[in-house]
Amino acid sequence: MKTINKPQLSLAQIFNMSMGFLGIQFGFALQNGNASRILQTFGADVEHLSYFWLAAPLTGMLVQPIIGHYSDITWGRFGRRKPYFLAGAFLASIALVFMPNSSFMAGILPAVFVGAGILMIMDASFNVAMEPFRALVADNLSEKQNTMGFSIQTFLIGVGAVVGSALPKYLAKWGVDSNAPEGQVPNNVIYSFYVGAFIFVATILWTVLTTKEYSPAERKAMGFEEESDNHSFMDIFKDFSNMPASMKQLGVVQFCSWIALFSMWVYSTPAIAHHIYGTAIDDHSSKAFQDAGNQVGYIFSIYNGVSAIYALMLPTIAAKIGKKATHAISLTCGGLGLLSIYFISNPDTLVYSMVGVGMAWASILAMPYALLAGTIPINKMGVYMGIFNFFITFPQIVNGIFGGLIVKYIYGSNTIYALVFAGIFMILGALSVMFVKEQKTTYA
Repeated sequence: MKTINKPQLSLAQIFNMSMGFLGIQFGFALQNGNASRILQTFGADVEHLSYFWLAAPLTGMLVQPIIGHYSDITWGRFGRRKPYFLAGAFLASIALVFMPNSSFMAGILPAVFVGAGILMIMDASFNVAMEPFRALVADNLSEKQNTMGFSIQTFLIGVGAVVGSALPKYLAKWGVDSNAPEGQVPNNVIYSFYVGAFIFVATILWTVLTTKEYSPAERKAMGFEEESDNHSFMDIFKDFSNMPASMKQLGVVQFCSWIALFSMWVYSTPAIAHHIYGTAIDDHSSKAFQDAGNQVGYIFSIYNGVSAIYALMLPTIAAKIGKKATHAISLTCGGLGLLSIYFISNPDTLVYSMVGVGMAWASILAMPYALLAGTIPINKMGVYMGIFNFFITFPQIVNGIFGGLIVKYIYGSNTIYALVFAGIFMILGALSVMFVKEQKTTYA
C-alpha cells in the first residue's frame, strides 16, 4: 500500500487544531443536560420526549455525510474544512440563544413545538461544525499520532462538557434564579445557554486562526492520492456501499453504544426526579423536579470531567493492551455505571455511577475513530467520517421511535428502566468490540 508522509505535529498544534471541540461540546452538554427539561417545561409528556429528540439524529444522518463529501472537494480562500465549521458555529450560537426562549413564539405555535424546531436547527448546526473537525484531525495526523489526536480531542470535549453541564447548577448557587413560573425556563438555564453561544464561536475562531490546512499542492507533495475533478452528490451512495469491512463491524459497536447514550440523555432527568427525588411521573415544574434537573446537569459534568482525564490515559492504555481491549473495558465500566443508578437512593451517590460512564464516553469519542482512521482512503476522509456518523444516528432514531412506546407500555412511564436498558446495551457494545478486525494503512 502507498506510504503517506505526514509531518509530526507538536502537542500545542494538536491542541489548537482541536480547540473548537471544546465549544462544540459545551453546546452539546447544554443540549443533553437541559433539552428534556426545557421541553417538559413547555408541556411535553415524558413518553413523548424521545420523539422530540429524534430531531438530533435525523439531522445528523442527513447533514454529516453531505458536509463531509463537500468538505473533501472544497478548497478556497478560507481553506477546506474551516468554512463549514465556521458557518456551523454561527448558526449554532443563534439556536443556543433561542432554545430556552422558545415561548416567545407561543402566540403562533405551542412553545414545545417551537422548542423542538429550534432543537433540530441547533443539532444540525452542531453537526455542520463537528464533522469537518473529525476529518481535519484525520487529515493532519499520521497513524502514529492518530490515537493521541483523538484523545486530546476527547480531553477538550470533556472540558467543554464539564463546564456546560455544571453551569446551570453553579449559576443557581451563585444567586441566579433557578425557579420560574410554570411554562417558563429558569434564568440560570437561560443564561447558561447565552454563555454557551459565546464559547462556541470563540473556540471555533481559535482553531480557525491557529491551524493550518494543507493545500491541494501540499497534499499531492506528501503523497496523497490525486483527486478527480469529477465529483457527484451520488458518490456518497457509492462510498457508502464501498465502506471498509472494519467500519461495518464498528457499526455494531456504535449501535449498542449510542442507543445507550440516547436513553441516558433523554431519560436521566425524569428517571432521577421520580426514582430518587420522589416526584410524580407527570411533575414538570416542582422545586424537586428543578433540583433533579440541576443535579443531572451536575452529574453529567462529572462524567465529562472523568472523560477528560481518562482520555489522556487512553494512548498509554491502548499501547499496552490494544485499542479493541481498551474500548471493550471502557464500555463495560459505562454499562455498570448506568445499571448502578437503579440501586441508588441518595442523589449525591450518583457521582460514583458517572465515573464508569465517563470512561465509556471518553472511549466512544476516541477509540472508534482511532480504529477507523487507518482504514479510510485518504481522499475520502471527510465523507467516510460523515458516513460513519450513520452508525451514531441510526440507533438514536430507532430508540427515538420505539423508546417512548417502550417507556409507556412496558415500563409504565417509569423511566428508570430506560437507564437499566441503556446499561445492558453498553455492555453488549463491549462484547461486540472484540469481533472488529483491525486494518491499517502504512504511514511514514
